[in-house]
Amino acid sequence: MLLRDILQIKGNRTGGAQIHSVPPDTILQDALRLMTQHDVGSLVVLQGDRLHGLMTLREVLVALSARGAVALGQPVGEIMNDNLIVGGPDDSIDCVRRVMTENHISHLPVIGDEHLLGVISLQDVAKAAYSECSFENRLLKRYINDWPEPETEN
Repeated sequence: MLLRDILQIKGNRTGGAQIHSVPPDTILQDALRLMTQHDVGSLVVLQGDRLHGLMTLREVLVALSARGAVALGQPVGEIMNDNLIVGGPDDSIDCVRRVMTENHISHLPVIGDEHLLGVISLQDVAKAAYSECSFENRLLKRYINDWPEPETEN
């Protein structure tokens, strides 16, 4: 399974591949309200049409831990991660799972033809891997159930 497949599945579930984004001058409290409203764990930070960074719950926790409630009034551009690891639409789920695990990241922007196609979460990867394993399991069970009986000699 490829990232393009996961994005397509996500789009079918949500009625379209939604990318929740904010500009870098958005105040953290407003960004958190948006994340809560859309039940997402990350926001893409866009400067115009350009990917500027990504803010996940991890960045929020780091900011709150370091600055306390003052962080809620700071712009997302000061809190976001701008040292991004990105994936491409033709990356395999196995490659992405390894990259996300090794780099301790929960969300991965997917870039194709220099455009942001979507954001994949570790949960999306887990669901896709589970779906892929379930499909293979059903095929194997069907194959075993259709196994011919050995011929017995009388």
